[in-house]
Amino acid sequence: MTIQELYQNINGDYDQAVRILRMDKLIDKHIRKFPENNVSDNFFAAGNSMNPTELFETAHALKGVCSNLGLMNLSDAFSEISEEYRPGSARKFSDEEVKTKIEMIRNMYANTVEGIKRYAESVERSGQKYII
Repeated sequence: MTIQELYQNINGDYDQAVRILRMDKLIDKHIRKFPENNVSDNFFAAGNSMNPTELFETAHALKGVCSNLGLMNLSDAFSEISEEYRPGSARKFSDEEVKTKIEMIRNMYANTVEGIKRYAESVERSGQKYII
């Protein structure tokens, strides 16, 4: 699987990743680290406890990471939660609506991580550092 095929499979924006990271080598390096990002664990834990400060901070951090990697659907979803809990902003959604959105993000995140792991395995099997 090539890196471009990975982005097609996970509904990512390869062109966005290239604009930010400039080289396939860097995209490969950072996209393969994405599943190990423990900020997502903190985000989902904050969602379980509905901790507004943690939801804002973790969603804001993940929005940036996802945007830099061209994972725009996830970035947009994290942005929505970030804006919901931005200090000084009025809430737009009920707790139940937020929980529904977090569950949607959990599924999107899991599918993305699964796709990245399949890509990493295919690169490992090929014996190359990354596949253009």
